[in-house]
Amino acid sequence: MGVDYYHVLGLDKNAKDDDLKKAYRKLAMKWHPDKNPNNKKEAEAKFKQISEAYEVLSDPQKRAIYDQYGEEGLKGEVPPPGADVPGGASFFSSSDGGPTVFRFNPRNADDIFAEFFGFSSPFGGMGGGAASNGGGGARFSSSIFGDDIFGSAFRGADGPMNSRRPQKAAPIENVLPCSLEELYKGTTKRMKISREIADASGKTLPVEEILTIEIKPGWKKGTKITFPERGNKRPNTIPADIVFIVEEKPHPVFTREGNDLVVLQKISLVEALTGYTVNLTTLDGRRICLPINNVIHPAYEEVVPGEGMPLAKDSIQQRQAEDQVRHQIPSKA
Repeated sequence: MGVDYYHVLGLDKNAKDDDLKKAYRKLAMKWHPDKNPNNKKEAEAKFKQISEAYEVLSDPQKRAIYDQYGEEGLKGEVPPPGADVPGGASFFSSSDGGPTVFRFNPRNADDIFAEFFGFSSPFGGMGGGAASNGGGGARFSSSIFGDDIFGSAFRGADGPMNSRRPQKAAPIENVLPCSLEELYKGTTKRMKISREIADASGKTLPVEEILTIEIKPGWKKGTKITFPERGNKRPNTIPADIVFIVEEKPHPVFTREGNDLVVLQKISLVEALTGYTVNLTTLDGRRICLPINNVIHPAYEEVVPGEGMPLAKDSIQQRQAEDQVRHQIPSKA
């Protein structure tokens, strides 16, 4: 007779999936080699057997074969040619043309443990020992988990530790209105916020804070400035990020198109035919005098290189030539 996997997990043959999970969770924690440093050899053997039992009984195909043929049937020691197995299990031909058998190779116990508890490695990020990748029993180099971790931190009331991790609150977005002059020259804005912070006892207290925002020359509408985790601080919740989104205020003279600044001016027919001089005050207060001696038609456009918005990573003095002021001067009929 082979190993009685139901007996290993302390269950009967009517055990459901939830029963299997609960039994494995309890026994894997109890017999984990690092939980038993004074009896490690026995713990490793038990841990391997518990993992093998869970692997077989949690898989419908393996469980159906085991229920009918026992451990020997799983490992090919009882070849059942042409057998139909309940539960949809199937047998596979051996490579040498011999009898048809089912091949079962138990997985590494620590791989099953890591998969069950949601870790890529049971020791990921915790330091200390490393799991063996061989096909034998799980081996760990040192005891790095205390009783409290095995008893509570790895599992919640109904599942693994992952279900108990604090969730981060959704970002809090605020509009940050900026004039075209501010986006052209850059400026500093100070925004006052109110939020709640929980003290050691869990009681929340209102606090006020000033956030400083450095507006860089050339920033565009929709630019986001994020202050990580500056939202309300409550128990079991990661504070939300506070996000400010740049909104461009309308300007009485200029319209921004990308990095270009567009000015629309109306002139008389006489000015369109005889010449016209554009006098313009830039966003940084300079005066531009632009004589136009061409015949001006309704779709006429005059381009002044280098007088558009600064690029976001450049200073005002280092604006690129492709940024420009375009003067659209339709004539009056």
